[in-house]
Amino acid sequence: MNSEHTVPDFPTRSRRRMRWLIILSGLIFALGIEYWAFENRHFQTPQAQPRPIAARTELTTEEQATISLFQESSPSVVYITTEVVQRDAFSFNLLQIPQGTGSGFLWGAQGHVVTNFHVLEGASYARVTLADQSAWDAQLVGVEPDKDLAVLKIGAPAAQLKPLPLGTSRDLAVGQKVFAIGNPFGLDQTLTTGVISGLGREIESGTGRPIQGVIQTDAAINPGNSGGPLLDSAGRLIGVNTAIYSPSGAYAGVGFAVPVDTVNRTVPQLITHGKVVRPGLGVTLVEDQIAQRFGVDGVLILDVVPQSVAARAGLRPTRQDPAGRVQLGDVITAINDTPIHNGNDLFAELDQYQVGDTVTLIIRREGKPQRLSITLQALS
Repeated sequence: MNSEHTVPDFPTRSRRRMRWLIILSGLIFALGIEYWAFENRHFQTPQAQPRPIAARTELTTEEQATISLFQESSPSVVYITTEVVQRDAFSFNLLQIPQGTGSGFLWGAQGHVVTNFHVLEGASYARVTLADQSAWDAQLVGVEPDKDLAVLKIGAPAAQLKPLPLGTSRDLAVGQKVFAIGNPFGLDQTLTTGVISGLGREIESGTGRPIQGVIQTDAAINPGNSGGPLLDSAGRLIGVNTAIYSPSGAYAGVGFAVPVDTVNRTVPQLITHGKVVRPGLGVTLVEDQIAQRFGVDGVLILDVVPQSVAARAGLRPTRQDPAGRVQLGDVITAINDTPIHNGNDLFAELDQYQVGDTVTLIIRREGKPQRLSITLQALS
């Protein structure tokens, strides 16, 4: 019997399964290739070149004027650093401890520098850095705390000293452009611009006396700007940046500058005398709150200095009679027809005069008005 060896066929289901496996494997491979190509296209390093610089027109006339003003004025502005001397609690050695910074500007060719009094207040030592980065030890010449002004002197040669041209604060107008140069937060030679926002403002100095005629500006003034110049569009000094109004202590759009006319009256006296020789009457005054309790509208004289111009003019002080009743002294109600309602009015009006000027006082004595001519004397 012949026998024949035959290879049995795979069942039909098995062949079909194999065919699908081959198709699925090919599909997976094809998807993998496509995904790799996509990833390679997505993450490949981009090819880029610097973009070409676009052409621009010339700077505007206003921009050119601002740049020129800064270049002309900045050499006159200085950076002031102060230190205080303290004794070390352990070694008992004297230490110089940094206290603060501020701004200032050159006043003349003799090395005088004008700044705010509060920049130097409490300091033992000051150093002035000029725009050329040369630094100089400064000597205190004089201070006027009532106007928040002070004068330093440095030994720089005249060739390095370029004082600012002076303007006037008499003809300023709200809306005119102004420029402030200073060192806010220690950043030297910083320019900010704005306009005059208001005129004739009154702020209180550190001594409590009012500073009259203050300029309000929206040019950014921050800590460190104090003592720097406020300039008009001609580059003339019109004020000294002195204060900001801000709940947070930083710039809030309201800054104040002492007017240049006040500065120009004060600085020469500080250079000459080391202080302001202020005109006065030779009287002491009753505090406004107390005078108001007596129904006084004006300034009530408390006492008269012996041998003073007030004593020679016959002004009467406030006294008590033998029964202890208060006898009110003379009440000053006007100077040269300018009404005086309180002590601030009196101080502000006297600041308009100099020692030796003759003024007319209108006083009320025992309810009756009188006029007296008096020559102002120097206050001690």
